[in-house]
Amino acid sequence: MPRYTYRFGAGQADGRSDQALLLGGKGANLAEMASLDVPVPPGFTITTEVCAQFHEARGLPDALRGQVTAALEWMAEATGRAFGGADDPLLVSVRSGAPVSMPGMMDTILDLGLNDATVEGLARSTGDPRFAYDCYRRFVAMYGEIVMGVKPDHDDGESRFEELLAARLHAARVDDERELDGAALGALVGEFKAEILKRTGQPFPEDPVAQLWGAIEAVVRSWENPRAEVYRRMNGIDRSLGTAVTIQAMVFGNRGPDSCSGVCFTRNPATGEPGLYGELLWRAQGEDVVAGVRTPEPVASMQSRLPEAYGELVELCNRLEHHFADMQDIEFTVEEGRLWMLQTRSGKRSGKAMVRVAVDMVGEGVLDRHEAIRRIDPDKLGEVMHSTLDPKNRPTPLTKGLPASPGAAIGRVVFSANQAEEWVKRGETVILVRTETSPEDIHGMKVAAGIVTARGGMTSHAAVVARGMGRPCVTAATDLKVDHARERFTVGKTVVAKGDVITLDGSTGEVFVGPATLVPASMSAEFETLMSWVDEVRRLRVRTNADTPADARTARAFGAEGIGLCRTEHMFFAPERILAVREMILAGDEAGRRAALVKILPMQRDDFLDIFRAMDGLPVTIRLLDPPLHEFLPQTSQDIAQVAAQLGRRPEEVAAAVAGLHEQNPMLGHRGCRLAMSYPEIYETQTQAIADAALLALAEGVTVLPEIMIPFVSTPAELSLLREHVRLVFDERLAEAKVELEYLIGTMIELPRACLVGDRIAEHADFFSFGTNDLTQTVWGLSRDDSGRFLPTYLDNGWLERDPFVSLDRAGVGALIRIGVEKGRARKTKLKVGICGEHGGDPSSVEFCHVEGFDYVSCSPFRVPIARVAAARAALRGEARGK
Repeated sequence: MPRYTYRFGAGQADGRSDQALLLGGKGANLAEMASLDVPVPPGFTITTEVCAQFHEARGLPDALRGQVTAALEWMAEATGRAFGGADDPLLVSVRSGAPVSMPGMMDTILDLGLNDATVEGLARSTGDPRFAYDCYRRFVAMYGEIVMGVKPDHDDGESRFEELLAARLHAARVDDERELDGAALGALVGEFKAEILKRTGQPFPEDPVAQLWGAIEAVVRSWENPRAEVYRRMNGIDRSLGTAVTIQAMVFGNRGPDSCSGVCFTRNPATGEPGLYGELLWRAQGEDVVAGVRTPEPVASMQSRLPEAYGELVELCNRLEHHFADMQDIEFTVEEGRLWMLQTRSGKRSGKAMVRVAVDMVGEGVLDRHEAIRRIDPDKLGEVMHSTLDPKNRPTPLTKGLPASPGAAIGRVVFSANQAEEWVKRGETVILVRTETSPEDIHGMKVAAGIVTARGGMTSHAAVVARGMGRPCVTAATDLKVDHARERFTVGKTVVAKGDVITLDGSTGEVFVGPATLVPASMSAEFETLMSWVDEVRRLRVRTNADTPADARTARAFGAEGIGLCRTEHMFFAPERILAVREMILAGDEAGRRAALVKILPMQRDDFLDIFRAMDGLPVTIRLLDPPLHEFLPQTSQDIAQVAAQLGRRPEEVAAAVAGLHEQNPMLGHRGCRLAMSYPEIYETQTQAIADAALLALAEGVTVLPEIMIPFVSTPAELSLLREHVRLVFDERLAEAKVELEYLIGTMIELPRACLVGDRIAEHADFFSFGTNDLTQTVWGLSRDDSGRFLPTYLDNGWLERDPFVSLDRAGVGALIRIGVEKGRARKTKLKVGICGEHGGDPSSVEFCHVEGFDYVSCSPFRVPIARVAAARAALRGEARGK
């Protein structure tokens, strides 16, 4: 018979921490803690295999029932309490736990086992009817929402149970449910049950066993809920993993004045600073802390009130961090002075904290350098380079909360996740403002530039999820009053409505009205240390895509080792230049084109000179003109008339030229090298500008390593002819100056045919640079500009695992690249190979390039550190596979 349950606690540990795929992260770590004699309430975990079978067969396996019954009997023996017993009953929590941490994305039910009989037993055994009925009303509300499906009346509205609680508080003229006595809470339970019957047509189940099976099925079903789906897509989590279910004896942080619940990290998750960092609520259950229903206290406040329990907590946290060799995120409960550890897992952290923790742990001897690099998530490095508010031009804050996730953001205020999605789709940058967030807000948090909540704490849902996504976040801005109905918030007499612009500083917790001045981030000493280790390990070089000297300098500061793509057409669009380009395009003959090109040449020469200066000693790959000519021409009748007047032409002449250059599919039309085959003077002029800039730079003492790239080649003849044109012009300029300079001439491979005839093209190329943006379009038959209408549906439904424009399609595009590289190097063994599409900054794509023996990747400036780390991690994985 398959084994579906694994026990932990009370001297037993059936599982281990390395069984997360079977037991989920929560269950595996609970078993590990039990084996270390950490005080965990006894319980058992139902394996992820049950989740897989449930979603395949729409039901739980028959063999599970007997195993759960046996496990409950064991728990009763371990605790001395009977499940469903009338005196001092055993109550349990039912929690989800995926193999990969997905905080708040699936369902949890607490206090299960209460009914009208057992609640009386709990009241008698504790001598506290208020406590017993507080647990009962919490359980009925959770069960009603999660298992029986009682929904709010309105999207983003309060639950029906919260509304009933608010009405009861109003009637009693109190502000906090802790002020309600047992009788009031008991009456509230009756109202909750009546609401369930009214909404669902089904009575609340009194049988604890029926409650348990309903809860198990609901938690397993929550693996497929919308917020879990969104989170998996955001984080690349495999849908087939499934969730485990952990059933654990309840301990009560809401039982008396010496009880509390809290969440703590063994280091600061925002900065990485060592030391216990967390929050707690007195007389509260753990869900209260996560949900942010009240502003919590720092965990250190426990030291004065419960010094013995606090000392034990510190000791256990240090022991768990050392055992797991990573910063831990720990949930704990103190029940009447006794400490219980409910969960430990590797803590989610900001990019800044990720770097510091890795470097500090190497210094402490916990990790070696290679393991520290493996711990780095390349994508999270982008957070290290977050903009911040200009300290010299800092406005007066409107309000201040807790600095939950670092970085600054400016955007228009929206008040719901749906609004955030809608506004971003139409091109707005938004800040999501909520009283508190819930897991249902995940899709809005994903697209928002930043998040502000009126309630919560450093470990609330908003804080944890925002840090995980790298979004700036401010929580517990307590004087910020959100009016969802009127779509506005107020702070004192200041009113901020939907659509108004605010700025938030997630590093200080401040919120400002209007846009503030931002400045780029500076790199920490730990970041520089980590990157030095990364560079020792990686083989793959990292260049940048840069079209301006400013971009080149930024990328070099981030460690770029050259420019892999300088797009010369981006230099043409400046207002003072576009007229000369249009004059060239509209010229009726070669003489007219050359006359216009004479005006363009010094503009390009000066640009190239500044870029060579910025990249002194590093290679610079310059792509000659690529886009179709119509992109430079006016399109509206008003713009056509204006250009005609500027050039002394008749508007109808310009309009006719625009119409004549129109193409049905310009992406596959008269562009790239095809333009130069028709008008060779364009590439000749650009080559002269490059050569002249190189000579001027050499005269200044700059070391110049130019690489000229001819784009959109599909036949060897194109590259052979154009290479010769470029070579003759470049050599002529060098000869006139009596200077020797090595330079390369290569091509951009962005068409399937070029890959397939790579050996013949390589005869005329010093390098191949794969333009994977266009190569993906031509291989897939997809337009980047239009696929947004339907591609999200493919991703949402699992028809595609990843967006091929974000992460390189190894099976299709990658297979063609492999053919091109193999054929090219078979003909020319020293052929330099790189990639310069946006994939150059994607960690998975960087790994592909490492495996295929590329010389370099090229990416946008702010993704250079990401690519460097990804290249090092790929090298380490390669070493591991080699062993």
